[in-house]
Amino acid sequence: MAKHIIDSTHQTGQGRVENFTRQEREEGLHPAIVTLHSRPKDRGETDRRVTEFTRIERGRTT
Repeated sequence: MAKHIIDSTHQTGQGRVENFTRQEREEGLHPAIVTLHSRPKDRGETDRRVTEFTRIERGRTT
């Protein structure tokens, strides 16, 4: 007697993940990422404000 279809093992489809990552790698960087990387490093006051907001969000008082 043959096994029921539910009793068979299910393969996870490793090839699907590999193909997805290959496509992402071959397409290169998204234009938004390129724009973010090309921004100047020194943003002065804005950078300090972000640092303070993240500190407050994390619950640190000092």
